[in-house]
Amino acid sequence: VQLQASGGGSVQTGDSLRLSCGASGLALNNVAVGWFRQAPGKEREGISCISTSAFTSYRDSVKGRFTVSRDTAKNIVYLEMNNLKPEDTASYYCASAGPGVCGLGRSMYDYWGQGTQVTVSS
Repeated sequence: VQLQASGGGSVQTGDSLRLSCGASGLALNNVAVGWFRQAPGKEREGISCISTSAFTSYRDSVKGRFTVSRDTAKNIVYLEMNNLKPEDTASYYCASAGPGVCGLGRSMYDYWGQGTQVTVSS
C-alpha cells in the first residue's frame, strides 16, 4: 500500500489550494482517510478525516475553510483549503485507517503518505 499527497504550493493569505491523496494497492472508498499537518517544531496534528460512510470531521481551526471529499472513481481523497492563513503553513500528510469511522488522532491510521508542503505568506 502506498499513499501520496500532492497539490501543495506557495500561496498568499486568502488563497486556495486543493490537496489530493492518491493510493496504490488500496481502495480509498473502503477505508477511513485522514489529513494531518506538521509545522516546523510542532507535533503532527489531525485536521480532517472522512469515513467510509462519508462522515467528515474537522479540527476547529479549519472548520468552515477546509473541505474533505472522496472521488471513488479516481481513488482520490481531496482536501479543499480556502481562505488560507499563514498559520496553515505546514507539511500536509494523508493517512488511511481501517474501514468505518474516522478520527483526528494519529494512532488509528496505519498507512501514511509522503507530505506535501503548503506555505502561506502574508
